Amino acid sequence: MSGLQKMGGIAALTQAAVYVVAMVLFLGILIPAGYGASTDPMQNVAFLADNQTAVYVVNVLVYVASSVLVAILALALYNLLKASSPVLAQTATVFGLIWAGVLMAAAMIASIGLTTVVDLYSQDPAQAASLWMAIEVVQDGLGGGTEIVGGIWVLLASLAALRAGVLPRVLNYLGAVIGAAGIVSVIPVLGGLVDLFGLGAIVWFAWLGIVLLRTNPSALKAQQTQQEPAAGRPSS
Repeated sequence: MSGLQKMGGIAALTQAAVYVVAMVLFLGILIPAGYGASTDPMQNVAFLADNQTAVYVVNVLVYVASSVLVAILALALYNLLKASSPVLAQTATVFGLIWAGVLMAAAMIASIGLTTVVDLYSQDPAQAASLWMAIEVVQDGLGGGTEIVGGIWVLLASLAALRAGVLPRVLNYLGAVIGAAGIVSVIPVLGGLVDLFGLGAIVWFAWLGIVLLRTNPSALKAQQTQQEPAAGRPSS
């Protein structure tokens, strides 16, 4: 097993854990405490002012950690797939690295925006509320409201893995489905599919991480080749 493959496996498992922890923090702590519960921007900003540290930690976990982990995993998958499916592997890697950059940009906007809004709130609550509304729109556009960039990466990487035959087929089919869900979540009436992407990605990341850490890709490829009938070979 190469060092990059091992790093990719660890990154994938860690990313699955990040998603789970983020869900617990949002659903179990922040949302019950009032985060985003009100349609009144003033109340939302007041919550941010009272819970700045907790919101900041969640933003760092969700966006900064994810950015680094996705970049490592994208490079590990490229190294794994480039020989057998070079075009798809290269294209997928481009979108994987773009997604990592988008996540980091979202982290910077959220962190700096949060500090600015909280500081402004003590002087002009109404202006702070208006600023936070603008920040939320930008942040959602980068990675909170849709998952089109991440969806393209997962879809293309899964298609490349199917062609290369170095990962379990069911894992690749799962990646194709959740990748497609992330892409179409950009359509307003299908925006709810972003949740399917998020939940499915937890399984995809965890399964992929286990495969990368426990399986020799060349052996896996040989096993799948043996299981598939050779093209044109007469049946006995």
